Amino acid sequence: MKQISVFCGSSMGNSTEYRNAAYQLGISLAKKEIGLVYGGTKIGLMGAVADGALSENGKVTGILPDFLKQKEVAHPQISQLILVSTMHERKVKMHELSDAVIALPGGFGTMEECFEMLTWGQLGLHHKPVGLLNINGFYDQLNIFLENMVNEGFLDKKNKKMLIIEDSTDTLLKKFEAYQHPDVEKIIREKINNAKKQ
Repeated sequence: MKQISVFCGSSMGNSTEYRNAAYQLGISLAKKEIGLVYGGTKIGLMGAVADGALSENGKVTGILPDFLKQKEVAHPQISQLILVSTMHERKVKMHELSDAVIALPGGFGTMEECFEMLTWGQLGLHHKPVGLLNINGFYDQLNIFLENMVNEGFLDKKNKKMLIIEDSTDTLLKKFEAYQHPDVEKIIREKINNAKKQ
């Protein structure tokens, strides 16, 4: 893995654990010589993960919609800042530049970005690992909700396994290295065949 995209909140959250873990993630990526691709701002967990990588002289690429640059939130010290026109273009560019995706805690935007990457993987548009760094149990309830999707027949169990959820950065990155993408074409065929039988 040469570069990893990180999606995360533009807020710090209510616990210092979130900021500390984001900063440490940046450090870990830099020490492994993995470039960080992120949203390009200096605020919230986004700023913290960038600062962590920069503290170890890591390569940091920010992707920022032009309207946000005008709000003066761009990180001034990153290696490269790429300006795009829309939020969707930001996601596409982050996808193009990265070999994997990690989501830290965040709000609507973080969820939307992470789940779009998962959806693209589910459709076979990429074979990259996608993971949640479950800081302070932040994603525990989401994991329960995903299990409910499987139990209620709206999410294939094999597709659920596409999302790797770990508390530890090192464990998450090791699972990324061993990741095997499911046979999504087979899953889609089975879904179509089952629908025809109903």
